[in-house]
Amino acid sequence: MTVKSRSILAAGAIATTAVLGLVGCSGGSGADDSGDTTKLTVWVDAERVDALKGVAASYKEKTGITVDLVSKANADIKDDFTQQAPTGKGPDIVMGAHDWLGELVSNGIVAPIELADKQDEFLEVAYEAATYEGQQYLLPYGVENIALLRNADLVPNPVATYDQMIAAGTFVVESDGQGLANPYHLYPFQTSFGAPVFGSDDEGYDTSDLQIGSDGGYAFADWLATQGKNGTGVIDTELTGDIAKEQFTSGAAAFWLTGPWNVGAAMEAGINVAVDVIPTPGPEAAQPFAGVKGFLLNEQSKNKVAANDFLVNYLGTVEVQNALFDSGNVLPALTESAEYASSDPIVAGFRAVGAEAVPMPASPAMGAVWEFWGQAEGAILNGDDPTTTWEKLVADIQAALDK
Repeated sequence: MTVKSRSILAAGAIATTAVLGLVGCSGGSGADDSGDTTKLTVWVDAERVDALKGVAASYKEKTGITVDLVSKANADIKDDFTQQAPTGKGPDIVMGAHDWLGELVSNGIVAPIELADKQDEFLEVAYEAATYEGQQYLLPYGVENIALLRNADLVPNPVATYDQMIAAGTFVVESDGQGLANPYHLYPFQTSFGAPVFGSDDEGYDTSDLQIGSDGGYAFADWLATQGKNGTGVIDTELTGDIAKEQFTSGAAAFWLTGPWNVGAAMEAGINVAVDVIPTPGPEAAQPFAGVKGFLLNEQSKNKVAANDFLVNYLGTVEVQNALFDSGNVLPALTESAEYASSDPIVAGFRAVGAEAVPMPASPAMGAVWEFWGQAEGAILNGDDPTTTWEKLVADIQAALDK
């Protein structure tokens, strides 16, 4: 089973009702009468403040509304927003990630946004990730997923299958170094056996449909056992991210399953990096998780109309998304901007792999999934029986979801 993506996309057509009455025309200021109509406060990470200064000035010129860009540390921005938004002291708009949505929506601190007729302008996976329970909450600007990095000096051409990859050179993928696996990195292999975590319906992921416990999940568990201590030993739970990086950047490893955040280190080390599709060990396509970055609207904003206008009609433009790409080198969420960024072969490579990516589930239920998942995969790789270990994983997750 592959994750149902088109049905999630279709849900966007109804993601409008909560704010339809508030939304002004494209480019208009449309200020809210009940609050401060002269200023919008936007929290952004320090890396992207400069990229947004131009659009803030443009918005001030066209609407008279000042956009106050506040630089925040990445490590603090979510917690600070969660603490301040309910008190009315938070920003009107905050930069964030799509997998925050379940928690923030459940806490009632973010409001739906209205994309009007712009939804088809975004990459499909970006639009899907920005939609939660049938409503649009995120104005996406960037998409990240893992792919297979190849040292093209050691292996000149892409490999077609997982077995060919193992035969061609050393493959590394990070674990936690203490006996646990990393389910995020192993997910493309799991989905190739038709075992996503959850099924999906027209409103997104259906957490009542635990697909990790399907026949495909057990087939993946059996395969995983062949890659551990009692098999090839290719996937080693003692291999940390730092060790994997050292092996690839030193030229000892020919392949590294990782994200764009590690490409710079490899290129600085002089590695001739190519980005390839993830070879599948199962019968279906390997679907990595996609993480989508974007901007969220504070439910307590006193100026929702202007905030929505700024989000959609200014931050959601090609010029701004190009500028955000230039500042951070993250694949843009707008299709036209993604084309602009894809002149870089590394970005184009990640984009090609991302065509099969699925949004990382944003449900709060994932909090119950990650720990059990990593423990089970690590145990299987280290020799435990795959069937009974996977049965326990499914039971543990189900029990946590039922609480």
